[in-house]
Amino acid sequence: MTHTTRRELMALMTGALAGTALGGNAFAQATPKRGGILRISAPANPSSLDPATGGAGSDHAFLFTMYDTLTEWDFETLKPKPGLAESWKFTDPNTLVLNIRAGVTFHDGTPLDAEAVKFNLERNKSDAKSNIKADLASMASAEVTGPMQVTLKLSTPDAALPGILSDRAGMMVSPTAVKAASAGTLNRTPVGAGAYAFVSWADGEKIVIKRNEKYWKSNRPYPDGIEFSIIPELTTGARSVTAGQNDLIYQLPPRQKAIMDRVPSVKVFNGPTLYVFQIFLNWAKPPFDNIKVRQAFNFAVDREAFVKAALAGLAEPAYMNLPKAHWAYDKSVAALYPYDPDRARKLLAEAGFKEGTVIEIGGYNDQDSVQRQEILIEMFRKAGMNVKFVNSPIAEASAAFFGPEKRNSGLLAAWTGRPDPSLTYSLMFTKDAYYNGGRAPVPRELEAAIKESRASEDIETRAKAFATVQRLVMENAFVLPLAFQFELVAMNKKVQGYRPNLLGKPKYDDVWLES
Repeated sequence: MTHTTRRELMALMTGALAGTALGGNAFAQATPKRGGILRISAPANPSSLDPATGGAGSDHAFLFTMYDTLTEWDFETLKPKPGLAESWKFTDPNTLVLNIRAGVTFHDGTPLDAEAVKFNLERNKSDAKSNIKADLASMASAEVTGPMQVTLKLSTPDAALPGILSDRAGMMVSPTAVKAASAGTLNRTPVGAGAYAFVSWADGEKIVIKRNEKYWKSNRPYPDGIEFSIIPELTTGARSVTAGQNDLIYQLPPRQKAIMDRVPSVKVFNGPTLYVFQIFLNWAKPPFDNIKVRQAFNFAVDREAFVKAALAGLAEPAYMNLPKAHWAYDKSVAALYPYDPDRARKLLAEAGFKEGTVIEIGGYNDQDSVQRQEILIEMFRKAGMNVKFVNSPIAEASAAFFGPEKRNSGLLAAWTGRPDPSLTYSLMFTKDAYYNGGRAPVPRELEAAIKESRASEDIETRAKAFATVQRLVMENAFVLPLAFQFELVAMNKKVQGYRPNLLGKPKYDDVWLES
């Protein structure tokens, strides 16, 4: 396949997925100005401000401000583009050469050179506390081949790696700060090379960052700083924007759209994303160690009804971890689990499951999460399942399921998407991946198919491999996908330059404030 054809395919994907701002052309802006503090209502306290050790997808909204990545992603297509690595090249299928941008320093003055990049990549792959080892599974070694050049030797061909380096694995942390930090302190005192430098973190209340005056991107960032107010109750967060206490709120629940549309001082941005609500299943732990129980759960949910009741119709029913318009979506896999509570009951009986047995699933304690839980509880009840949600704040609930405790057999949460789909599947469905809640084995053919999905740059070859990956994941019912939520961001009218993106994780690269 030619490069032009690949671009055309990505353009088709973009046309199908790209969102627009409600109420007009969002991108016709006046001349940007410097100054002011951007005040943001954030829905969750971070699990960590160290990109290697964090465990929540909601962390990215903070991390992207303080850490630059080796590559970046295009807002509309997620195609990788230059970042801290100004260029890269596969010199052969098992060798990736990264040319590092000159003149960049970390917030503490440490040079961001080839040695710093090598240090970070090796830490992300090998540190005992790293949660992103799977991201760099294909990297056999990182070698300094010039003052500003790093050569990655791969154990297997990995065409997804440039995209992967636009996420946590490519976030560069100051080696000086890492070496100086005592156990567990780096997650509270981040030192990156991003547009903003860390100032303070009042746990569960506020995170303050300031402009990096030596940032390498010309005239960026525009605001003097950002203040994130941690407001888990999204209705309260929305009110803080309409009242002028904050300037912007992201991850706004769909039920708030009609309310915010009626506020003259507020504008709302809307667009499709890869953000999927789902129930993560620990298939190493009863009852989900039985494939028939996992399949029964998938048959028990009416996804169309869930979208209407829980998300005001501003979502797409999810039957796998990719939406319809994605180039790797497979229509046949989407047909595996039509709503069928009778079949769910039959599978449960075949599994020897005793009707009425309580199944505890972890969840979050905010209003919208509880509403989603109530809708699901009723659907499960109709299929003979007695599901109980055990709720706690996002960081705590995530740690309880993915961390050492393994407290619950499931977790109702969201997968926030990744720039390359192979990363989504490797992070959830390989044996020792962090988001494999039980670190349980998966079929060898699944791991082989995930590996195959990264072996070629040809998009048709990759799509064929992903069809196998998705079928194996869903036939084994390793997850219960529910719905892809649309991005919904509301802000007052002095906020300019905001652009939605396909990941649905806000970036503020071009945001500025009218005085």
